[in-house]
Amino acid sequence: MIPDSRQKQLVDLSFPHLWQAEILTARPLILPPRHFVYPRDAEEVERGALEVTIHPHGADTASFLATCALGFRHPAAPTGIWSTPRAEEICAVAGGYAYLIDTTAPERFTMIHYRPVLELRAAVAEGLLLFTGHRSILAWGPAGQVWESPKLSDEGVTIASIDDGLLCGTGWEMTSDREKPFTLDLRSGATLASRKR
Repeated sequence: MIPDSRQKQLVDLSFPHLWQAEILTARPLILPPRHFVYPRDAEEVERGALEVTIHPHGADTASFLATCALGFRHPAAPTGIWSTPRAEEICAVAGGYAYLIDTTAPERFTMIHYRPVLELRAAVAEGLLLFTGHRSILAWGPAGQVWESPKLSDEGVTIASIDDGLLCGTGWEMTSDREKPFTLDLRSGATLASRKR
């Protein structure tokens, strides 16, 4: 991989995890015996892909190389690795394309449908990994997707705070051409009357 100098690689291990991982600066010249490409049907996946060596805990599970296809080469689209509410799962993000990979069975993965994911936040107290897109937020828990918020913005969601089970933020409203505040209940993803900040 040729790193894009504008694209900072992030690592967030807020959740307990049963794996170790390292982001590689280039694909190994000799591929390891266990190599997985995400998504499986990507064309020209090597160009700008995120290459991660993942070491699951446990003597019966071998390390593997994860090649994650790049979404966008733009500083607003994150790249990096995150721990998730499920200790065996890793979230690898390449230019805003987010892949949740089961490290005990790497052929099992989920690709988040936002193209791109613009921000990830760990809401550890609630057991959620939050994915922010242009218009809404998706919450991921130990068993998978927990909820997806209603539309919060016409173009651009900003998270201001996460506190006491509530997420406060703003979204741009096209008709008024202004930022409109919102509050989400992190248990359900439902919108509540916005709090004054």
